[in-house]
Amino acid sequence: MDTSESLRAPAAFVTTQWTRVLEARGHSPEAQAALSDLCAAYYAPVFAFIRHNTPDQDAARDLTQEFFARLLSRQSLGAADPERGRFRSYLLGAVKHFLADMRAREHRLKRGGGQPVECLDPGTDTSPGMQLPDANAPGPDREFDRKWALTVLDRALAALAAEHRAAGKEKQFDALKPWLTGDTEILSQADAARQIGLNESAVKVAIHRLRRRFREAIKAEIGQTLSDHSQVKDELDQLLAALS
Repeated sequence: MDTSESLRAPAAFVTTQWTRVLEARGHSPEAQAALSDLCAAYYAPVFAFIRHNTPDQDAARDLTQEFFARLLSRQSLGAADPERGRFRSYLLGAVKHFLADMRAREHRLKRGGGQPVECLDPGTDTSPGMQLPDANAPGPDREFDRKWALTVLDRALAALAAEHRAAGKEKQFDALKPWLTGDTEILSQADAARQIGLNESAVKVAIHRLRRRFREAIKAEIGQTLSDHSQVKDELDQLLAALS
């Protein structure tokens, strides 16, 4: 596969969405749009966490919608601290607070009064907010990280597909994608070579380049959720560990 300039990652990361949110503290339309985009992209990990703590699937879906509605309706993200760094940590801490608030609200209503607390302070990277009083808390945390990692991979794969489509290489990408997703049990490199009209040696080189580009796309996607690009390697290691 000829790796053209249009398929190469930039030498340095551009300004990321989470950085835009942090710098503007949520005041500007740009920051609000960036936060909305991030929340939409990472809906699945939040739903997985809430679902783990909520027996009914419909109730979990309603709670997830309510969580994001509250988060996005805030006029400012004053609690968003650059030192927290990772959008993943911010979001996990925020959803823990939200569920704790909802439980407290339910308890107050059963006792006959009180109004819901709407705190979304997420804590920090090392202490991501209030811990739920649940003996199985590590379970939902792990599921959140696993869903997060899968979302990152899916978004990186979609970005890579779009790049190849724009370069007129969609058929080649579709033929070689199984070597990115691990779906090669019934497909050989010889089969792929016949599909796209290359010899097997060329296919081996193409797969190597595609895997390298996929890793770059994953790093770029991770960079969208960090305020400090020096954290990319550590975050990549953590996300891959979540899938192991």
